Amino acid sequence: MRHIEFLHNQHFEKHYYRVGPAKVLSHFIDFFWETKFESLWEKYPKGFSDALFPNTGYTYLINLGTPFVMQVGNKKFEMRTDGFLPRPHAIECFHSIGNRLFGIKFKISPVLFLRSVNFAEYRNYIYPLSYLMEQRIIDAIKKAPGFRERVDILNTYFIGIIKQPSNDSRRAIRVVSSVLQHCDKKNDFSTSVELFAARNKVSVRSLHRYFETVTSLSCKKAIQVLRIRKAVQHLANKPETFSYSIYGYYDHSHFYKHLREFLKRDALRDVQLHLLLLKKARKQSTKKTG
Repeated sequence: MRHIEFLHNQHFEKHYYRVGPAKVLSHFIDFFWETKFESLWEKYPKGFSDALFPNTGYTYLINLGTPFVMQVGNKKFEMRTDGFLPRPHAIECFHSIGNRLFGIKFKISPVLFLRSVNFAEYRNYIYPLSYLMEQRIIDAIKKAPGFRERVDILNTYFIGIIKQPSNDSRRAIRVVSSVLQHCDKKNDFSTSVELFAARNKVSVRSLHRYFETVTSLSCKKAIQVLRIRKAVQHLANKPETFSYSIYGYYDHSHFYKHLREFLKRDALRDVQLHLLLLKKARKQSTKKTG
């Protein structure tokens, strides 16, 4: 069985713990999560997979159980321990009995306050998490008795990090965070990179460098991934209120082209969600023009 983001919402809501970070960390962390698959093994004794579309940011994966297989784009990795998971590509995790995972979905990792890291170099593979997180913290998370305790440990840890004295990365973090927050809150996906650079008093070249260093994506790419994800989520969950204009598309053809490009990526290019969403998109187009 394959559970697909935007299509099998009930699975992801029911079988994952998910909670936001402390308020002071909301610019950096989307949410903490943990699997709760105990009730699924009788139904899926041979296992199942969970598939997600490309996203901005990245995920820290901490393995609390047995080995599992993670596919990033078209590459599969057997995971026996903990890893850093880039999110520019579609991903699919293949679960079997004994698997238990804890994760942190980042917008921007606070590790940038501690050391110089260029996340553009972590784009296509899964890397050992020890590169980016102290082993003592990883060990504490694994020893914690439950999800809430793990979240408390990490909130305390990351709050301590962002209180560190300023370093060269702070400006890049501030600029990137400002642009992404603006686009998300205002649904502004049409402002040019040149204008964002001018507003933040940096060159276009510097803005691109900041984005690639902090998010692994260029400014334009990060904004467009954010845009299509918001539009697809809206279309999948509430097609009756969806309009391409909400997300700054010029017309239905403009949105339809971006949707097809998004749904044909990597390992998820064959999923039936394509047909469902494209059908909804066509239906909405007919209503708007009818």
